[in-house]
Amino acid sequence: MAKIIDEQPRPSAKERTQKAWDNVQGGQVWSSIFRPGSIFRKGYTDSPRNRSYVIMNSVLYHLHPVKVKRHAVKVSYTLCLGGLSFFLFILLTVTGIFLMFFYRPEATAAWDDINNLQTSVTFGLLVRNMHRWGAHLMVLTVFLHMARVFYHGAYKPPREFNWVIGVILLTLTLLLSFTGYLLPWDQLALWAVTVGTNMIGYTPVFGSDVRFVLLGGAEIGSETLLRWYVLHVLFFPFIIVIFMAIHFWRVRKDGGISGPL
Repeated sequence: MAKIIDEQPRPSAKERTQKAWDNVQGGQVWSSIFRPGSIFRKGYTDSPRNRSYVIMNSVLYHLHPVKVKRHAVKVSYTLCLGGLSFFLFILLTVTGIFLMFFYRPEATAAWDDINNLQTSVTFGLLVRNMHRWGAHLMVLTVFLHMARVFYHGAYKPPREFNWVIGVILLTLTLLLSFTGYLLPWDQLALWAVTVGTNMIGYTPVFGSDVRFVLLGGAEIGSETLLRWYVLHVLFFPFIIVIFMAIHFWRVRKDGGISGPL
């Protein structure tokens, strides 16, 4: 007699897609990005409990935590490095707006404007030095802040997503400092642009296209200065503000500052 074997029906393409999607939603990466109660979390149902989670997780309605851990307010634990980084960003924004009144992003006028700012504008030299040294200090404080977070293990669950946001903020801070370094359009700036864009040009696949966009052509010119100026005063600050808002919100929603080792 022939042996009869019961075979399981092969899942359809829709079922395989749904299973793959469930695996993604149940993974650590997805769970670290979307908090409990989010409509993007696995198993979300429209219930009063989940609706309250949506409100509680809102950055606008619940920015500050209900409780603050005692060690979180100790200067010896945090060294105020996160707060100092934010304060320096505000300082750079205010002094940068002042400098914009006396600067033209033109290759023939940039250096003269910087020189006139330092010699003819009241408090011009002071404000420019505040902006310059504030940028250096911000790079230092952001780096030390990340070192402190790493030392205390604050990158571990449920804060791993916020660690990624911090790495992005450090990268944006370096890019913001680099683009501002080029604006005086002196010999240091020209060679910095040359070296930086040549390095980008060797990036596989899209390197040459990105280099062309950043230069505004095949060679360094007035278009290059204008593009780096827009990156410095508009693009990077706008992106940093968005990621800082996410960063502050996740610090509070992930239970505040992590406990000591």
